[in-house]
This record gives sequence, C-alpha cells and structure tokens, in this order.
Amino acid sequence: MFKREQTLEANRPPPIKVLSGQLRTAERRGGADSGSAYDVSLGGGRSLLVSLVWMQGTVLEAQLDGNTVLLMDETGTFAVQGVNNIPKGKPCLSKGKYVMVMGAIQTVSPEPVIRAVKMADLSELAALHRRMWKLEVEDLQQVMA
Repeated sequence: MFKREQTLEANRPPPIKVLSGQLRTAERRGGADSGSAYDVSLGGGRSLLVSLVWMQGTVLEAQLDGNTVLLMDETGTFAVQGVNNIPKGKPCLSKGKYVMVMGAIQTVSPEPVIRAVKMADLSELAALHRRMWKLEVEDLQQVMA
C-alpha cells in the first residue's frame, strides 16, 4: 500500500502559478472521474493543463464560520475554501494580509474557487511579493508551456 501511495504522489503534477483572470477563462478537461483539470490559456496559442494551483493575493474578507476567504490579485478576486483545515493558516486570514495559497481548483466560473492545501502569510514583504508575482507567474508558465 505504501508503494502505491508513493507512486500516486510521484505522478501528481506540481502546483502551477496562475492569476485569477487566467482561471476565470479556463476550460474544464476530462470527465468527472478524472478530477478537476482545466486548460489555462497562456496567450499566443499556448495553454497548460492545470489541477493544482499556487496563487497569491490580498485578503478582502474572511468567513471563518463558512471556512472560506475571499482574495484579490491584480486580475480579480477568487475564493479559497477549507481554510480552517490548514495548519497555521488562521493567522493569514485577517483583512488586508497578503498571502499565498496552494490548492486544487474546484470551479473557475463565475469566480475561481480553490480548495486550500497550504497557506502562508507573505505580508512582511508584501510590496516585494506583489511586484514580483506577475513576473514569477509569467516566467514559470513560459518554462512549463
């Protein structure tokens, strides 16, 4: 059993850095049993098949009783679910904090929704992280596509 779990983990694709605007226009691929994989357009006819994402944004609203937080990046808003289940995630959930989130895509329309598996507070160097984020996204997507 352990060997099968290692194989499944080894075959899992890494999270892809994306902007919420890119997810909003993504198209679902595969059947219901293949998981939530989405074709994210990168422009110039290029695209990536994505199921796990790495996103960054500013906390607009935290609904801890609803286990959800609303974030905004430079291209729009997106929701993150499952935040109460993230170890050390709650300190990230104050309005105005700049955070990163890794997770699985739940839906992309009308607003992207991510099921969080990891969150981290980037507020200490928020100005730097905000400036660099779009460049990091573009750089990784050029390498991956």
